[in-house]
Amino acid sequence: MTNIVFDHGGTIDKVVGDAIHAIFGAPQPQPDHARRAVQCALDMDAFAMAFMKKKQAEGIALGPTRIGINSGAAMVGNFGGETLFDYTAHGEPINIAARLEAANKALGTRICVSGETVSRIRDFHGRPVGVLMLKGKTDPVEVFEPLPADDGANLEAYSGAYRSMAAGDAGAAAAFEALAEQTPDDPVVKLHLGRLKAGESGATLDLR
Repeated sequence: MTNIVFDHGGTIDKVVGDAIHAIFGAPQPQPDHARRAVQCALDMDAFAMAFMKKKQAEGIALGPTRIGINSGAAMVGNFGGETLFDYTAHGEPINIAARLEAANKALGTRICVSGETVSRIRDFHGRPVGVLMLKGKTDPVEVFEPLPADDGANLEAYSGAYRSMAAGDAGAAAAFEALAEQTPDDPVVKLHLGRLKAGESGATLDLR
């Protein structure tokens, strides 16, 4: 996984338990840091899924890897004292990225990318998942799921259903019902269809 980060020009901030913190755009500026981060996540996900299936076939229980991506201004540099230096990043964008990683479990996704990051990628390929109220945060965060370049099945239909749901249209449930028939194993479609059937509306999910 660290090699994949390096392949995309990322910097390993730290390894904490079974988690990797990576940053892009530092220490050297990268005008395309957002694109690098998303492509890195997709490659990490492809590797992690293949590794998971291999281990499961060997009888070793291993779950999915989850990734959160966010962009913004952060404090980056050497922190510590005269005898210890820790090159790392601090700030609200870092905290939100961590919250997005955790949000994947509730959403059924494996990669969550903030709207702030998506806005920096002209030809982002993916779909909106929802507007999240995250634990410890007061402002909502729009979240997207990136998709591999060759994965666009039902994307147009999903986008239409999502827009209908976000606008509070009465036909949103029927649109997601049709999607569920086409892609019964899609966790995001299941999530929103369940919400709509339960009487919820709109695209805001409270994960606090």
